[in-house]
Amino acid sequence: MADQKTVSEQEQMRRWVETWRRAGPELEAIRRREIESTDTAEAIRQLFGSTVPPQDDGRRTTSGLVEQQAWFAKLRR
Repeated sequence: MADQKTVSEQEQMRRWVETWRRAGPELEAIRRREIESTDTAEAIRQLFGSTVPPQDDGRRTTSGLVEQQAWFAKLRR
């Protein structure tokens, strides 16, 4: 049958899956550290070319999703 994998291909797939299974927790830890260490204000300046840092007075009344979408709309232009 053309759909059957050879024993070698099956073993290679098993090794590939096992490699990613073992790497997953460390990759997740790296991702988490990168997210936590991101300077959001600097990222916004780099994305939008603004020299004015975003204002954050700590009084949030919304999740910020509407504001985020407005920033993305500016980026599209």
